[in-house]
Amino acid sequence: MPRTMKGPGIFLAQFAGDEAPFDTLSGIAGWAAGLGYKGVQIPTWDGRLFDLSKAAGSKDYCDEVRGVCAAAGVEITELSTHLQGQLVAVHPAYDGQFDAFAPAAVHGNPRARQQWAVEQMQLAATASRNLGLAASVSFTGSLAFPYLYPWPQRPAGLIEEAFDELARRWKPILDAYEDNGVDVGFELHPGEDVFDGATFEMFVDALGGHRRCMINYDPSHFVLQQLDYLAFIDLYHERIAAFHVKDAEFNPDGRQGVYSGYQSWIDRAGRFRSLGDGQVDFVGVFSRLAQYGYDRWAVLEWECCLKSPQQGAAQGAAFIDSHIIEVTAKAFDDFAGGAADRAAIRAMMGIG
Repeated sequence: MPRTMKGPGIFLAQFAGDEAPFDTLSGIAGWAAGLGYKGVQIPTWDGRLFDLSKAAGSKDYCDEVRGVCAAAGVEITELSTHLQGQLVAVHPAYDGQFDAFAPAAVHGNPRARQQWAVEQMQLAATASRNLGLAASVSFTGSLAFPYLYPWPQRPAGLIEEAFDELARRWKPILDAYEDNGVDVGFELHPGEDVFDGATFEMFVDALGGHRRCMINYDPSHFVLQQLDYLAFIDLYHERIAAFHVKDAEFNPDGRQGVYSGYQSWIDRAGRFRSLGDGQVDFVGVFSRLAQYGYDRWAVLEWECCLKSPQQGAAQGAAFIDSHIIEVTAKAFDDFAGGAADRAAIRAMMGIG
């Protein structure tokens, strides 16, 4: 049977806050449903909305969380562990910045911070199972990203060693997700060691082809890298487990290009935009995903440098809904067909 993707969903991370309705799961879920969203992607690090430890240890709590969402009119699409996944692998150059992603008790202690992150990832595997979810979304972290540009010349073996170590850290985590029947959709994102198709292949190879190593497809990051995001779907559709619907634009000029000259987001050549305001060919994206039978969630991630989150969210539900293709079970010329008759077929070709 044809498979149609689910949606629209919305990632709650950029909308959660200390004021109602954004400070509780029931409040923000009701707000999302009121805008037309059918699903919410929950950031597991935000204690105002979700208790990850409790979700991993209590099926009753997970039933309660699902009930809160259902009462508001939405489902849970996935759990997000972007911040914790980032901390599974951190280059020392970023230690100070990434400490903010972890509890104060592990600040200044990279080993303890990594251990905390691994435990968080494993909790999310169990919590996802308890919630009946097929996938979660995350980041890989990075050990090699400061060496992205090959100047000064990289020592032979540096990249290979980085990916071997990245796989060594992630394999036990992915094994836990396998035990729980849950995929990890990694968002391929600059700043992570796994940021495009080539690096994803390297990661999968280092993991021995681990089947839970999947992709959270987000075309906006590929626009900023000038990567063919439609051809990417052709290549990796079997590994796409989640979909962030986010727009972007790339407008190079005589002053800056892909690297954007250290400028602020609003002044960069590559900028994230609200849905429909950028350059992503979403007709092509949704068509290509439908072609390959993607039937999981289409989830808005809002990161626009110009438009307010409230306006972006309000417009995003209808935008996604209008792009979801209800996949047909019929061919347009079925009306002209007839029943299969092997003898007639052979006669048509002059086969005696």
